[in-house]
Formats: sequence, C-alpha cells, structure tokens
Amino acid sequence: MGGAAYKPGLDTMMALDALTGHPHRRLSTIHVAGTNGKGSVSSLLAAALSCGHRRIGLYTSPHLTDFRERIKIVTEDGFEMIPREAVEAFLDRYDAFMEEAAPSFFEITTALAFSYFAQAGVDLAVIECGLGGRLDSTNIITPLVSVITNIGLEHCTYLGDTLEQIAFEKAGIIKPGVPAVVGEINPATRPVFEAAAAERGCELVFAPEHESSIEVAESEMDLPGEYQRQNIATVKAALDALHSVCPDVPFDTSRLARAASLTGLRGRWEKLSSAPDIICDIGHNAHGLRRVFDQLRAVAPQYGHIFIVFGVVSDKDVDAIAPLMIAPGEYVSYIFTQPSTDRAMPVGRLTSTLAGYGISGDSRPTVAEAIAAAQAAATPADLIFIGGSNFTVSDAVAATAPNP
Repeated sequence: MGGAAYKPGLDTMMALDALTGHPHRRLSTIHVAGTNGKGSVSSLLAAALSCGHRRIGLYTSPHLTDFRERIKIVTEDGFEMIPREAVEAFLDRYDAFMEEAAPSFFEITTALAFSYFAQAGVDLAVIECGLGGRLDSTNIITPLVSVITNIGLEHCTYLGDTLEQIAFEKAGIIKPGVPAVVGEINPATRPVFEAAAAERGCELVFAPEHESSIEVAESEMDLPGEYQRQNIATVKAALDALHSVCPDVPFDTSRLARAASLTGLRGRWEKLSSAPDIICDIGHNAHGLRRVFDQLRAVAPQYGHIFIVFGVVSDKDVDAIAPLMIAPGEYVSYIFTQPSTDRAMPVGRLTSTLAGYGISGDSRPTVAEAIAAAQAAATPADLIFIGGSNFTVSDAVAATAPNP
C-alpha cells in the first residue's frame, strides 16, 4: 500500500512486541535509517560482520520477488531467508491479536523479524528502518550504533516537506549514549543531527569527515554503482563506531567486495544479462535517481546507445524527477511502462507528464513488453537500463530470469 499504510506512533508495535515476549531485548543490533542507501549499507554491514562462525540477522525492505528476502540470516557461507514455515507459524500464533488490533504490514513483519532472530540466536542483527525513524516500527530497539545514510525529500506527506523536518524524523533513531553515524554532510540537516546528538549525550560522526584505517577494494565490489562510494564510507565509519563500543565484535572488510552475493541484495546497479548489457537499479526518488542518471551519463561512452525502460508508482513526484533525466537524443531512447502493481502510475499519465518536460519515447503496457521492445531495437554494443521503481525492477528480474 505504500504511504497509505503508514501508521504513525509505536503503541500497536509495542503491544505486539509485548505479546511476542519483547524479542528485540535479546538482540544486539545496528539500526540504519535514511532516504536512500539503507539497504546497501545494511547489507554491507551484515557481510562484514558475518565472518568466522557468526550469524548475523538482516532485516531490510522492500523485497523484489519473495517476501522472505526481508528477513535473512547471513553467515560466512552466504544467506538463508526465513523459512516459509516460520512465517506461517508466526501468523497463526498471533492471528487473534492481528484481527483485533489491525497492525500494519510493516509492524507485523518487524515483529516477525525480531522474533525469528531471537529464536535463531543470531550474534547481531542489522535492522533497516522503514519509513522515517522516530515513529518507525523498528524504533523500539536500542542499538549498539545508529546509522543515518542521507536525507532527501520523500514521503513529505508523512515526514515533512523540508530537509530539516525529514532529518528530525530520521534523527529519532539516535539514542542516549549510543554512537551515531551520518553518511553525508548537508548544511540544512547537519544542525538537526548535532542537536539530537547533544540532547542525547552521544558521539556523532559524519562519515565524510571520518578518517578510517579500514581499506576497501572498491574496484572489486559486486555492488558497482558509483553511489556506493558514499555507502562504503558510511559503513567504514559505522564499523569503527561499533569497534569503539564493542571491541570484541569481529568483522572482515574483505567480505564487502562480495556483499551482494553474500546477502542476496539485488537491484543496485545490477547486471541482469549481457550483449546487450541489461542493468537495473531500484532508485526511485529524486535523491536516488539523480545519482542513477549521473551514472548513466558517465557510462554512456562505453555504449553505442542507451535504452531506458522506465516506470514509476502513482504517488511519485514526476515533476521533481523529470529535470534530472537525460534528454532523449542520439544516445538515449526511452520506453515507458508500468509495473505490475495496483500502485503503478498508468503509462499514459507518465508519458504525458514527461512530455511536458521534453522527455518523449515509446511506451509498452508491461515491463516485460518494454524490455522485449528494447532488446529488439538494441545491438550487442548497447545498454538497456531498467528503473524508476523497485516494482519495475521486480518485474524486470522476473522477466529476465532464466527458464527453469
């Protein structure tokens, strides 16, 4: 349901947490909030921390093709999603409460994750916020480290319509005495984070100012997006902050190079196939898509032509996105579409809105048909990029998956 499902306040979550026996109290956690990069930072942290014989819980959202992608245990050998039987057992056990209290999808999923991680006895859990921070369902935890990746204008109806207001909501995950890491420096938001840290008596680190001895071979990363540089800097600062409070917790930063494969993270500048290259990315708001289109401009000299398959959900601010897009021309063509969700923006509406900004192209009713049209027009030397929404990427992953 997206933003329509947002339930401000923690009362229902706290009641569900009490009913399940406060499982989060048996967990050591790292809490990750922010506008973009939360999933990448969370997965990078889980990869680094899952060395030796340690088992790291990883709670992220959204999922692309399987609900169980949200709740994983990462080990030195890779990841396992929560078993279907565990999901069914949890829902059956607390069905009466859910019927009476009507918790949101995210509240139920968060309680399920905490319960599963506690029962599994994970050594540590990396917990990604959903929407916001202060009133997010995950914000009942007291973590070892709080991480805020960055701040952009999104979900303004619920979080505020200025960067300062949104930063205030994200800063709600900063806890008394718990070190906090912020992944970017913005003159508008920095005072908000500094005030929150001062009020709660905790150390605050801005990743761009942090000098770390941790070395990462960025050229070898299986998360190749240029925007991952900022995420890696954030992870390095977060690992240093964790070491300052828990020096006995081991981590292996060589595992960062395999973070996507170790944790099952998908849709972050991911190559789905070659000749032509097909790359997808779930960047879906102006803050994230600015980086996506910047990277498309950067890689353009490597390709003969770029076909962009683009679809969004109905509440997306297309007026904020359009000025960031590459103008169609000799090296870029667009094929507009709509993902297979009730939340999708009709392709006709997307096309007409973008036309007002001089962004034109073909259109297809489904992502699969849009990809097929791009493949029919492309040469092996071209690039097909798919994005605009995680739902669009989800459809792309399904459409390009090898036949069993």
